[in-house]
Amino acid sequence: MLRAPWNHARRLAPGLLLCAVVALSATFVAEHYGGPQLLYALLIGLAFHFLSRDPKIRPGIDFCGRTLLRAGVALLGLRITFTQISALGWGTGALTALGVASTIVLGLLLAHLLRRPVAEGLVSGCAVGICGASAALAVSSVLPQTRENERFTLLAVVGVTLLSTLAMVLYPLVSSLMGLTPAQAGVFFGATIHDVAQVVAAGMMLSNAGDTAAADSATVIKVFRVMLLMPVVLLVAMVTRQPARAAGADDPEPEELSMPLVPGFLLAFIMCMLLATSGLVPAAVSSMASHASRWLLVVAIAAAGVKTSFEDLFQLGWTPVAMLVTETLWIALFAGSGLLLMARLS
Repeated sequence: MLRAPWNHARRLAPGLLLCAVVALSATFVAEHYGGPQLLYALLIGLAFHFLSRDPKIRPGIDFCGRTLLRAGVALLGLRITFTQISALGWGTGALTALGVASTIVLGLLLAHLLRRPVAEGLVSGCAVGICGASAALAVSSVLPQTRENERFTLLAVVGVTLLSTLAMVLYPLVSSLMGLTPAQAGVFFGATIHDVAQVVAAGMMLSNAGDTAAADSATVIKVFRVMLLMPVVLLVAMVTRQPARAAGADDPEPEELSMPLVPGFLLAFIMCMLLATSGLVPAAVSSMASHASRWLLVVAIAAAGVKTSFEDLFQLGWTPVAMLVTETLWIALFAGSGLLLMARLS
């Protein structure tokens, strides 16, 4: 009776171990030398692309790139409560939500203007608008699983990670030039910087002498943006699934064909949010879930790196870079202008 699960585990083990070693290596480099952990995982994974052709390793890589990715996204829900969201105020909440929505729309418009697939506009817009690499991976997981989508997603992960790191350094200077208070600067960071870690770091740069207003407001706004990941991914899944079935995606896999309209990991995300809001989850458990989510995403991006070659990435050309930079500038201008307008009206 236990033979089938054991055989399945043995089949996945080689690929799982490879992705885990890549993730551990990336974590070691990030902790000892600084820099973005996800980017290191991707680059190290790319160096082991030749192993992806081994039939003994491929099943474990696919498992990490899909199942563990979705588990990591679901666990993000334990970091978010509706109490945190309600504390934003309608003005700040509306500004943040409109920034996210307009960035996604801009991504679709840029894809149309540059004659790129709609999927690329969705991935880039959501990555910049919501939460960086996590959003790119989550949105990509509900799109048709084509080779082109995988290549673009990886390049989007690299792009948003680098842009987020650059924003972490520059935006505190920009907020000072704009004359924003620490609390307003925190809202600006949370509404514009892509990855959670860089948002917190930017807020801490303005947290002097025990004044944590910038870091606190940045974190809450960023949490709100992460919460928007669930409805956006759900909408993308509902809109793209039927057209993909009708047109026929490239090399559709059995799991993709049988996937329900509402993916299970999104339902798990909602359940985690409800649990966090109820107060039934101890702080220690929530912290462990946050770390587990981060680790699962690192393993997933390591798997994505192993599956992709540098040659595949170079074939995309300059358009992904142009899309990501344009969207990053847009969301910064939108949030900055909105904050200045709100300050003038208050």
